[in-house]
Amino acid sequence: MNEAIKNGWIVIVNPKAGNGHGLRDWPLISNQMSHRGIAFSCLFTEHKYHAVELTVKAITDGYRKIVAIGGDGTVNEVVNGIFLQQIAPTTAISLAVIPTGTGNDWMRMYGIPKTYSDAVQSLLTHYTVMQDVGLVGYYETQVPHLRYMANAAGMGFDAMVNRRFNRLKDEGKWNKRLYIKSTVNELFRYRACKFKVTVDGKVLFDDTVFSATVGIGKYNGGGMIPMPNAVMDDGLFDITVIKRINIFNVLWHFRKLYNGKLYNYSKVIAAQGRRIVIETQPATPIEIDGEATGYATFSFELVPRSIKVVVGKDFQVAG
Repeated sequence: MNEAIKNGWIVIVNPKAGNGHGLRDWPLISNQMSHRGIAFSCLFTEHKYHAVELTVKAITDGYRKIVAIGGDGTVNEVVNGIFLQQIAPTTAISLAVIPTGTGNDWMRMYGIPKTYSDAVQSLLTHYTVMQDVGLVGYYETQVPHLRYMANAAGMGFDAMVNRRFNRLKDEGKWNKRLYIKSTVNELFRYRACKFKVTVDGKVLFDDTVFSATVGIGKYNGGGMIPMPNAVMDDGLFDITVIKRINIFNVLWHFRKLYNGKLYNYSKVIAAQGRRIVIETQPATPIEIDGEATGYATFSFELVPRSIKVVVGKDFQVAG
C-alpha cells in the first residue's frame, strides 16, 4: 500500500555540486527554510545516479514536492527519478531547485533566484509552470540506453569539451574559468565528424559538423545560448547545427554563443521538431544536461508539458 501524501518538501542535496558548495551551504539553506516555517526532510546523495534512487523512494514514500540542491546534473537525475517512479503522474510532482552547481544552465531560463534567501522564498510562493521533457536514446558499449533530458544535449565539439571539463573537475581542478579553458584546449585536438540529422522524418543536414545541440531550453555549457529561440513548453525541440569551421572562425564568432546572436552566423543551421535522429561517423559522444553519457546513434522524443517546475516570481511564459 502506498504511503499517505506528505505535505512537506523532500530536499535532495548533492554535497559535491559546485566544488562542494552543496555541502558547505546546506546549513545556510536549511536555516532559511526552517526560519520561514517550511516543513522538509533532507537526503544527501552519495554517488552518481543516487539522486534518481532517492527521488523514486521519496515519491513512493508520499512526497510530491521535491527540492534539488545542486547543478544541472542533479536536476537531470531528479527528473529521471520522477519519470522512472510509477506511483504518481509526473505532472503531480513539483520540482524546485536551489542552484549550487557549476553551470546551472537549466535554472537560467526560469529566473530562479541566485540568492538562497530568494530561492527559499520561491518555495513559499510556489509559482509553477509545466515544461516539456526529452527522452534521449543512445548507446553504451553497443547497448541501447534511454535517459530523460530536462534542458539540452550537446554533440560533437560540445560533448568533447564537456568530457574534458568533467574530467578536470573530478581531478579537483575546479575554477570559474574551467569550462572556457576546456573549450580552448579542445579546439586544438578536436576533429569534425560527419552527422546525418533527421528532423520529423526529413533530412536536415548530412555533412561534416563542428557541433550540434538539441534542447528544451536556451542555455548550455555554462551560460552559452546555442538555442536562442527555444521555448520550454512549445511542444518542440530546438536543434542548432554548426557546420565544419576552422579554429580562426570559432574564435572570431565565439561571442555569438553568449550574446544570443548565433543564428546570424552563416555556418549555423537551426530547426525545430518533435522527433530528431542523429547518426554520426565515426560514433561520437553526447552530453545530456551537462553529464557525459554514451555514443551515437542518438534519438530524441518529446514528452510535452510533463513536469511541473517551481520558478522565480518574475518568470513569464513566452507567448
